[in-house]
Amino acid sequence: MVLAEPTAAAQPCWTPADSAALYGIDAWGDPYFAVNARGHITVQPRGDRGGSLDLVELVQGLQGRNLGLPLLIRFDDILEDRLERLNAAFERAITQYGYAGRYQGVFPVKCNQQRHVVEQLAESGRRWHFGLEAGSKAELLIALSLVDDPEALLICNGYKDQRYIETAILARRLGRQPVVVIEQPDEVGRIIQASRELGAAPFIGIRAKLASRSTGRWGSSVGERAKFGLAIPDVLATVEALREAGLLGDLRLLHFHVGSQINDIAVLKDAIQEAGQIYGQLCQLGAPMGFLDVGGGLGIDYDGSRTATAASTNYSLQNYANDVVATVRECCEPLGIPVPTLVSESGRAIASHFSVLVFDVLGSGGVPGRVPPLGENEPLIVRNLRDTLAGINALNPSSLGGPSEPAGERLVDRLQEAWNDALKFKEDALSAFRLGYLGLPERAMAEQLTWACAEAIVERLPASGVPEDLQALRAALAGTYYANLSIFRSAPDTWAIDQLFPVMPIHRLDEQPTRLGSFADLTCDSDGKLARFIGHGHAKPLLELHPLREGEPYWIGMFLGGAYQEVMGNLHNLFGSTNAVHIRLAPGGGYQVDHVVRGDTNAEVLRAMEHDPELLLERLRVASEAAIQRGDLRISDVRRLMDHLETSLRQTTYLQA
Repeated sequence: MVLAEPTAAAQPCWTPADSAALYGIDAWGDPYFAVNARGHITVQPRGDRGGSLDLVELVQGLQGRNLGLPLLIRFDDILEDRLERLNAAFERAITQYGYAGRYQGVFPVKCNQQRHVVEQLAESGRRWHFGLEAGSKAELLIALSLVDDPEALLICNGYKDQRYIETAILARRLGRQPVVVIEQPDEVGRIIQASRELGAAPFIGIRAKLASRSTGRWGSSVGERAKFGLAIPDVLATVEALREAGLLGDLRLLHFHVGSQINDIAVLKDAIQEAGQIYGQLCQLGAPMGFLDVGGGLGIDYDGSRTATAASTNYSLQNYANDVVATVRECCEPLGIPVPTLVSESGRAIASHFSVLVFDVLGSGGVPGRVPPLGENEPLIVRNLRDTLAGINALNPSSLGGPSEPAGERLVDRLQEAWNDALKFKEDALSAFRLGYLGLPERAMAEQLTWACAEAIVERLPASGVPEDLQALRAALAGTYYANLSIFRSAPDTWAIDQLFPVMPIHRLDEQPTRLGSFADLTCDSDGKLARFIGHGHAKPLLELHPLREGEPYWIGMFLGGAYQEVMGNLHNLFGSTNAVHIRLAPGGGYQVDHVVRGDTNAEVLRAMEHDPELLLERLRVASEAAIQRGDLRISDVRRLMDHLETSLRQTTYLQA
């Protein structure tokens, strides 16, 4: 049983606008997500350029195509729109500040390596010569195969062995523009050796460790103790080594990174000022340079609060572009050097918005607060609890108080007294049960009546002036909604680093949500839950939800999870990838399904763990034959069992409707 939401009585005229305000969708969802007059989430894949889809109708249409929930819906138009907005922001900043250079971004493949996603980015980014960033040999292979634009950059980061470096050198001869970024001092010798053996060199970059500090969750990933990058003495040693090897002319790029999801724009300004000075000094040391890579870190506003907190940013996309452009220009002009082409590796800001995970709720549970019927010869302890509940229900705020004591204060005092009594009687019941004086049915009645007292108290609490232990009753009465998904597969950052994502119902938003609850997933792990939600500038442990209706689905959406979640998910309890679909607005209205990616079947996840599904079936068949011989199973039972097993192997790992 899920209990009524205790903060207030249901309002008679709840509107979709009230739901939009409650869940903050107008703040974090702008310009892609909103609530329509029917109480459904709508998606505007092209932002404010027109075109809208009803998310509920879309899910219904996809279910008609045999795509069950949980379902990951990727909106390719949003991906393209994010690219366009990023490039447009830099173009405006370049014009505003009279910047003599240009902007040329790359997408870090690690954010989302799915084939259709990277292909879409490469195709959509062609008009801006948008490139890719690779952090491994496998990602480099993806980048080399997809980016055939000779002007687009291929930024080669991560650890590099000889084969990685030689591949980049040969790719330059192929007409690509790879930049091998030196991130460890020992990579310098390998680059020099490979260049001598092949008689050619790659474009070379240097990643500098900046003294500027970042903030937030990734603040410790930069500075002198950072995993990647060269300290300033190593930068100077690298320049001299390249000069001696005749490769200084190939040093073209300076790279730095001050952490993912930069929440404070002041951090970025300090880092760019420092990097701008390093860039200028490298030019004066004889390196031709030409590119300044400001790395990743461009954050998004997960909670819509526009604050320097972990789930938000205190700047806009245009603020970011303006500060990068203006600061780099201010660094270069006094030194009399040409401004560089600006590069960023903005993965989170590009990919986060474009996918929505929709999952269904399988059921709900809560505290046993139903009032048990009056029994004969009830023990005194149970009668005391029943009398306490009757006293709470009889409280009338208008009849309380006096000339020197407001009715609200007197009501709170009476409620506190009643709750103290209820807790004492509950403890008495537990003690009596331990000693054998109270039976199991009577103990159950005591628990039910205690929670019924809590419900009655919460319904009468005023809006303010409530003691802490009474306030805690709201959370104690919350329900658990059982979700058809795996947190470890679809939202691993919520478990691993306490990342907040917007979560809300996608329908029934014309009704007031009268319950409080959290979500438990399908895994048999206590961490498999969603129990931190976006509030108004802060995280909250419970989400406003609706009561479930018999025979009707209840669909929940998780938003802004397009970066990292798919590639970092794991097979906990062998729950595999969900169904995924790529949606694009159709020219004449409506939508078209560009790609369907079926989720993992049970057979596929078993093979991933090196189990042979056919061998498993054969073992069970042999065991079934033995059971038939013993008389424990009938042949019809064995046939049904084997049919279930064979069908399950072909089905998705998630629960079926």
